[in-house]
Amino acid sequence: MDGPNLVRRGAAAVLAAAICGGLSTLAPSAGRVEFAVAQRNGPSPSEAPEPARKPPPDCTRAKCVALTFDDGPAASTGELLDILAARRVKATFFLIGKNVAEYPELVRREHEAGHEIADHSYSHANLGRASKKKIVSELTRTQDAIRQASGVTPTMLRPPYGSTSRRLSEITREMGLAQVLWTVDPQDWDSRDTEDVERRVLAAAKPGYIVLMHDIHRTTVKAVPKIIDRLAAEGYVFVTVSELFGRRLTPGKEYVQLNSGEPQGLP
Repeated sequence: MDGPNLVRRGAAAVLAAAICGGLSTLAPSAGRVEFAVAQRNGPSPSEAPEPARKPPPDCTRAKCVALTFDDGPAASTGELLDILAARRVKATFFLIGKNVAEYPELVRREHEAGHEIADHSYSHANLGRASKKKIVSELTRTQDAIRQASGVTPTMLRPPYGSTSRRLSEITREMGLAQVLWTVDPQDWDSRDTEDVERRVLAAAKPGYIVLMHDIHRTTVKAVPKIIDRLAAEGYVFVTVSELFGRRLTPGKEYVQLNSGEPQGLP
């Protein structure tokens, strides 16, 4: 009886070896199938590369215009950010420090959306007529408020009322702030009329110009869609102030518009 048992045990061993061998030959094939599926489907979302940011245009060649908004943030700023996002337009916001303290979440949203953030004093003070102590206080408090809200330290100032002075130029140079004024002013703070704002901006805009508006006025915010759409139809490209000049601006210097890549100082 030992003979047949030995034969049976030997046959079983051969069969087991054959099965194991078959599995070992299948395993690499399964791995190749999984790899092929992974290649076909591409990397997982967490591994997918981020899309490259489109470089800003050369504004000495393109029809660039910089839309800028003063005195915010305010309740109407959120609506403006929605409008800009829908049209993929970047703008520059000159912020009032006390409003930054009231609406820090809007400042963060401006920064996260890729807009440029700048200083417009803490209380909309007339810096051109202010003492050195007043100027330093207004600018420092605003810089601190913006930095606390967004993590950004502005490198540009728009003096309220466009009021500047030799003293302000010296202080802004020391503080690393360029002075940015404007070329187009629809006086939206006065008319509070949406169609009037549209008409004035569209009539005055030219390549290299800086447009001044106020996002604290809903009538102005409502004018922005038509302004963007009409100018875009005419071939204009919308840029931030820094992109307009193609470089970081010189602290203390005054900028009004782009002219062959060079800043235009006030008379």
